[in-house]
Parts: sequence; structure tokens; C-alpha cells
Amino acid sequence: MTTIVFPGQGSQNIGMGRDFNENFEIARKSYEEIEDYSKINLRKIIFENNGSKLDLTQFTQICIFATSYVIFKTYLSETDFRLNDINIMMGHSLGEYTALACSNKISLKECSIILKKRGELMSNAVIEVDTGMVALIGKDANYVQKIIDDNNLDIEIANDNSPLQIVISGAKKELNKYKDLFLDMGIKKFVKLNVSAAFHSKFMKQAQEQLSEDINLLNFLENKVSIISNYDANIYNDNASIKKNLQLQMANKVKWTESIKKLEEIGEKNILEFGPNKVLSGLINRISKSFHIKSINTIEDLLK
Repeated sequence: MTTIVFPGQGSQNIGMGRDFNENFEIARKSYEEIEDYSKINLRKIIFENNGSKLDLTQFTQICIFATSYVIFKTYLSETDFRLNDINIMMGHSLGEYTALACSNKISLKECSIILKKRGELMSNAVIEVDTGMVALIGKDANYVQKIIDDNNLDIEIANDNSPLQIVISGAKKELNKYKDLFLDMGIKKFVKLNVSAAFHSKFMKQAQEQLSEDINLLNFLENKVSIISNYDANIYNDNASIKKNLQLQMANKVKWTESIKKLEEIGEKNILEFGPNKVLSGLINRISKSFHIKSINTIEDLLK
């Protein structure tokens, strides 16, 4: 059996998915369908990036989702791989929504519409406070959390990406104030991220509450594919739990390291990553060497 993973914000690049769009009818139709549902000319943004729209959160998320979905659907169409071959699906932040659409737990239409709203909510969150995110390289989540606790910092861990990469969220003045502290405490690199706000933190609570109402209205379908939740890194097949955890995702930590360790725990060996770039493959390799990972983001990858 195989686990499928989908990337989140930060994996985007100009032209992603273009080769699929130009060579496969199913890819073109999938892009068209998502464009119809979202009322956004996604391919113009992805392929041309006029005004740098691809890096604006309100567009970034649905563009990454669309590309990941297109690549996955093309893979299913052009190979003998089937949904029945999948044990678990999971994704990083917005990638969890991609997993829900690709596993047919929610419809493409509902996923497209809610991701458009999610991007808008996250883009417009906490306008009155200048917030941001920083990647800390070199230490694990426990080490970073101890620095935060010991020094009573008003900062939160947003993404536990790997034992060597932790992302923190907070007000920019707080993040800037403690740069030297983190570096003095053994953090190797302090990298400011190009995002519009402090995602996966308390600053997202109002946006999370607004999106939660829409998530509650989603029509979840039953099937055999299980989902690993970002919120608690546990495996679920019942839709009530999947929905509840999704409602808590935006303002809480993405437990990616724990999620991959959960796969290791149950003896999973094969992972396929679908989406732009190979961000998750790199993170997974840093968490554990026990997986056979393939990343599919170009036609060349598909042919292999």
C-alpha cells in the first residue's frame, strides 16, 4: 500500500503544471473545472504571474491546490495506479484539503470554493497587527519550545516540519526582537518567510472560526482512504473526526514530524508526493530514512 502526500504554501513556482496542461486533456479539464468553481483564471496567474499574484496568499493556496490536483488526476489517468492502492492521504496545511479532494472525501467543487475563501481569510487576517513567520533551522520542536517557555516569548510554533526545521509565528516586532536570542541558543539560521500573516497561531483564531462554519457545511463522503490530521497527527477514517480536526487546523500547529513518525509506526514504506517542487520529500527524508519516496511534479516524473 501507498501513502499520498500533498504540499502546502511555499511550494509554488511560476509555470508549475504547465507541461501537464499542454499535454493531457484531463489536466486541462481539471484546471478548467477549478477555474469555473473558483471564478479565478488560475492558469493566467500560474503561467504568467503578472503582478506577482502567485505569491499572494489569496491566490497562492488555490493555485497550489489546483496544480497538485491536476498532477494527481493525470497520474491516475495515465498509469495503472488506483485509489484502491492508497492506504493513507495527507497534506501539509492547505495540502490536507488537497488530500480530501483527491481521496473523494469532499467534492472538487466544494474544495475549490472553500480554499478560495481560506486563502482570502488568511490573507486578510490580523490587518491591525503586523505579523509574520520565521523558519528556525538546526533544532527540533522540543528545543525551540523550551526556548519559548524559558524566556516567556509571545511566539508560537506554527509548523513542526522536521527535526531540523521549525517555523514560528508571531507579531513581527516580537520575532525581530528575539532573533539574536535564538541564534545565541544554538539555532543555526533565522529565516524570515514571505507570508502575509502569522499562520497556524492565535492570530488566525477569528479566521478559523469563520472558515469553521463553511467546513461544517461540507458534504463528506465515506470511502476506505484514511487521512492523517495536521491538528493531532492521528489517522482517521471517520468523517466526523476529520471534519472536527480540519476546523481546528488554521490556528494550531501543523504536526508534520509527528505525522510522518505515525506512518513509520504503522510500518508504511511507500510515499508518493504530488504537487509543485519536492518540498515534502526533503522534509520526510530528514524525519526518517525508512521510506521509499517518489515526487511527481513533471511529465518526466510521470514517465518514470
